[in-house]
Amino acid sequence: MTTVKTETTTPEQPSRERPATARIIPSVPATGPIEHADGVPATGPIERTNSVPATSPIEHADGVPAPGAWQRQLAGAIRDPRALCQRLELDPRWWPGAERGHELFEVRVPEAFAARMRPGDPFDPLLRQVLPLADEGAPTPGYVSDPLGEADHTQRPGLIHKYRGRVLLITSPACAVNCRYCFRRHFPYADNAPSRPQWDATLDYLRDDTSIREAILSGGDPLAASDRQLGWLVSRLDAIPHLTRLRLHTRLPVVIPDRVDGALLKWLSASRLKKVVVLHINHPNEIDQAVIRACQRLSRAGVTLLNQSVILAGVNDSVDTLEALSERLFEAGILPYYLHAFDPVAGAAHFDVSDARARALLDELRTRLPGFLVPTLAREVPGEASKTPLL
Repeated sequence: MTTVKTETTTPEQPSRERPATARIIPSVPATGPIEHADGVPATGPIERTNSVPATSPIEHADGVPAPGAWQRQLAGAIRDPRALCQRLELDPRWWPGAERGHELFEVRVPEAFAARMRPGDPFDPLLRQVLPLADEGAPTPGYVSDPLGEADHTQRPGLIHKYRGRVLLITSPACAVNCRYCFRRHFPYADNAPSRPQWDATLDYLRDDTSIREAILSGGDPLAASDRQLGWLVSRLDAIPHLTRLRLHTRLPVVIPDRVDGALLKWLSASRLKKVVVLHINHPNEIDQAVIRACQRLSRAGVTLLNQSVILAGVNDSVDTLEALSERLFEAGILPYYLHAFDPVAGAAHFDVSDARARALLDELRTRLPGFLVPTLAREVPGEASKTPLL
């Protein structure tokens, strides 16, 4: 697919030329040994580095975030494009483009995530994922609102049944962070917000199809829903005998690590289902000490941690970055899972990386890392029975 890109420089749209290699923050070691018999981390100060500031303070002596901390951080997320530019000390020439992009897809960035970005650098790989650009309004042939054809597989509100043996449940329409490349940035969430009777009908659908073994909670971000709602849903999934796995696709433990609190761990630990959390991390600088601690809490609750990334121009389209990402993931107890080829969603063509370029990066990555640290490069093709590996 040919992508039409414009690189003209005007006062409204500064040049997007970027350094050949984005700086990667040096590896952050994991925290110290567990000292309590109940498996909760021992009390201690939050470790800080010069490059990666710690996020919100831990308020409980047992190392688990205080109740409600994540909701307060979510409510306080940056939602104004000019405020984002000012927070990151960007040249005012970026403001008009950010405001125009925001009109198409609103800004949402938690402070815990913004704190890991480099002030004054519009090409910071974390900022690039969330900074609106005027380019988002430029129509590009081949870039569409539903690049994965999900509308064809929506069986009922909030239920997508695309692949054999598993279903996807839209558990929340909200996200903690709005990523500019999101393939669901145009998704009709208003039509996929089930009422309680509609959830009951969805659960009947799962009970009636004994081929379904896995329920996938997605969104939006499923962890943007309340623990009360999630606990109710998971308890009912537990009661369906042929279900064996519960999978959550989430970015919240990365952008607001305090989301992994006692209430979340309680309903996760109580489920009989095998639990898998698929995080979404695109760059090693996203993983700070607070993220590592959140992952440790999930692991102790019996959760298998995987990661999926998207290959993104200006973010992780270099072998050095992908290598550092896999190494940092493993340090945090997360296994690389998928590296997704870019989905051609309208408004995000400036992130596109060709399949040929992505293959070349993975070929080089295989020469640097053991196989278990090399994610599978794949594309989701509408109508196919599974994701398509790009070998």
